[in-house]
Amino acid sequence: MNRLAKFDIGRRFVDPKVRIGAQIAFGAGCTLAMIGLRSLIDVAFPTAGPFAMVYPTVLIATLYGAWQGGMVAYVTSFLWAWYFVLAPVQGFTFEVPTDPSRVAINAVAVLVVLVFAEAFRRAVTLTLMERDEEIRRRELLQQELEHRTRNNFALAASLLEMQKRNEQEPAVAAGLETAIARIHSFASAYANLAESQQEGASVAMQAYLLEVVDRVTRGAFHDNVAVEVDAGCPNLSMPREVAVAIGLFTNEALTNCAKYAFPEGRPGKVRVQFNGDAETWTLAISDDGVGTATTASVSSTGIGERLLAAFAQQARAEYSIDAGNNGRSLRLASQLLN
Repeated sequence: MNRLAKFDIGRRFVDPKVRIGAQIAFGAGCTLAMIGLRSLIDVAFPTAGPFAMVYPTVLIATLYGAWQGGMVAYVTSFLWAWYFVLAPVQGFTFEVPTDPSRVAINAVAVLVVLVFAEAFRRAVTLTLMERDEEIRRRELLQQELEHRTRNNFALAASLLEMQKRNEQEPAVAAGLETAIARIHSFASAYANLAESQQEGASVAMQAYLLEVVDRVTRGAFHDNVAVEVDAGCPNLSMPREVAVAIGLFTNEALTNCAKYAFPEGRPGKVRVQFNGDAETWTLAISDDGVGTATTASVSSTGIGERLLAAFAQQARAEYSIDAGNNGRSLRLASQLLN
């Protein structure tokens, strides 16, 4: 029905003459279709309602062929019904004394249908044009906002980089490095969010998680730490805001893992698993690092823990941490699973 409401013969043609010709042809085609249908009806109900089929014919011709098509359908279908259906057949004379007023009333009534159909068509067309213009305006504003936001991310990261280079205290420099990494993480997630808007309201999870893990792996882990990814079904898509929250959670968890699980170049393995569907899903990030030694580093009072909790809430999920002597595991699961 949505496509039918937007259908317009004239909109398909740029040249005005070709457009008018198409509208006239559409009106004539509506008349021919009416004649064919009327001929079938006359087999069972000859001469019944001579002008009954003219109304829908003119209505359809006007809605989809503008007033030009409606006028062609009006004249041709009305004259055809008068000549071939109204008694006496094949003549413009009147057999019944009340027929002149009957013909006049139907002529005026069909003309009213044409006028109101054209008014309705123009109102719909104007509304669609205004809507399209508003969409274009909002797209421009969105592009400007995205450009300014990316610039702000870059500016914040650059200022922190300058501060870190001038910082003599190693602990403060390390904190600044962490802040810079998080800003880059947010910038990357925002970029993914902006790009995915072109494709609809969902994000393909496999490609997205692979990109997130690859970026963190290249920037944070030593070469002697292997990172494996099982990102689930390639056709699985998630709502954009949920997908970005999962990506940020993954980024934060892997960043913490790189900082604390493998100190002093310790070798090891990290595994990222994501499975389920758009409603019931689970993300598991595990490592074979130092295990309980990381718990104190990412305590409930730390920013890392608060970020994980915030991302879990945004993803409408719950998360848990299991740390032991043989490594550490984080599990993020949609609340429907619990």
